[in-house]
Amino acid sequence: MVVDEDRLLHALADSTRRDIVRRCLTESASVSRLAELYPMSFAAVQKHVAVLERAGLVSKERRGREQLVRSEIDAVRRARDALDQLEATWRGRVDRMSDLLTERNENDERDKR
Repeated sequence: MVVDEDRLLHALADSTRRDIVRRCLTESASVSRLAELYPMSFAAVQKHVAVLERAGLVSKERRGREQLVRSEIDAVRRARDALDQLEATWRGRVDRMSDLLTERNENDERDKR
């Protein structure tokens, strides 16, 4: 599970890859069409798509000479769930720190009396 989450988060760490996932959620796009949208080489876009594919965020389907890229909504949901879990962990830590600081301040006030 951790390896999958690492792959998902690594793949989504790049703004171009996030944009590819967003674009391909609504409709499939060929790798060549995607390459036209970014200021980089076709090979660079292919590499981005390969990273997304290894993470399970997109899949490719061959149609004639083209490879169509489609985002996988279930993988996007898994990434969201992983981020939600991280948020819950950090919110819990912040809440605990806040409680400790409040308790400390109350103890300091009590000691001053």
